[in-house]
Amino acid sequence: MPGFHLHDTINLLSKLSIRRGWNAAKVLGSYYVSRWTNKPVQWGYPVSISFEPTTSCNLRCPECPSGLRSFSRSTGMLQKDFFRQTIDDIHRELLYLIFYFQGEPYLNPDFLDMVQYASQKKIYTATSTNAHYLNDDNARKTIESGLDRLIISIDGTTQEVYQQYRRGGNLQKVIEGAKRIVEWKKKLKSKTPFVVFQFLVVKPNEHQVEEVKQLAKEVGVDDVWFKTAQVYDYENDPNNLIPSVDKFSRYRKTKNGHALKNRLDNHCWKLWHANVITWDGLVVPCCFDKDAMHRLGNLKMQRFKDIWHNDNYRQFRRELMSSRKNIDICANCSEGTKVWS
Repeated sequence: MPGFHLHDTINLLSKLSIRRGWNAAKVLGSYYVSRWTNKPVQWGYPVSISFEPTTSCNLRCPECPSGLRSFSRSTGMLQKDFFRQTIDDIHRELLYLIFYFQGEPYLNPDFLDMVQYASQKKIYTATSTNAHYLNDDNARKTIESGLDRLIISIDGTTQEVYQQYRRGGNLQKVIEGAKRIVEWKKKLKSKTPFVVFQFLVVKPNEHQVEEVKQLAKEVGVDDVWFKTAQVYDYENDPNNLIPSVDKFSRYRKTKNGHALKNRLDNHCWKLWHANVITWDGLVVPCCFDKDAMHRLGNLKMQRFKDIWHNDNYRQFRRELMSSRKNIDICANCSEGTKVWS
């Protein structure tokens, strides 16, 4: 699990209000009532939301729809006015806002303005980036925006290894971008953002786990997180990405290839406390619905709070509690497998 860090935890807790705390208690209570009764009960509104700044990306990672340019849904950029309208509707209950779903957030020219708007609402803000656009100006603006957590994907400690997954990427740019963030934090005397190196463990880089920890110390980031990789065709693993070391993999070896470790029990905390909003306003259950196949509502047509309790959401939660293994986006879910630091 990601390690405990006092300053980051205090910062998150500082965003709590009585209303947000009460909302979180209602959401947690309804989740356990649902499990006890085996009937979907939903009180309150999401504690955490992921908002997609863009579907565009500069890299071509082999297990990513953005990288493969393989979306079956519309692609584009999140518009600032639409974002603000949605946040105005939900910010009183919302504690945690992730500016990421697919794509590279810094490609949206209004990205940091939207971060600043959410920060002014005292929402904890986080994003994930490949760090290729962290020039000096963007690094300074990132600190000034009030961003609380910056996750930098760094899936190798040498260019040769890094580019095997981050195709089209430049490791030196990543390292330089991270250093600029660290330097501007010092210049502006800011404790935020909490900066993380995220290392997606795949077969080509599994031998560099200890090396990335040392690199993180040299750069001055706050932590290193190791993440298991999602492989779409995990039975066959055509790109040879599944690690050979079992603890680094969300899959287990079988006679015929690989199978998911997770048992897929008929419950999922994410469906009660979080969700995802695409750049064009589609509300989907979670980050595993990358093509927005399970469209529970459209914010261009309804308010979020109406969607959260609508028939589509109730039906999806009902199906999840009766037969989660039959829901396609759950088939490759990592809930229950390890993410550690």
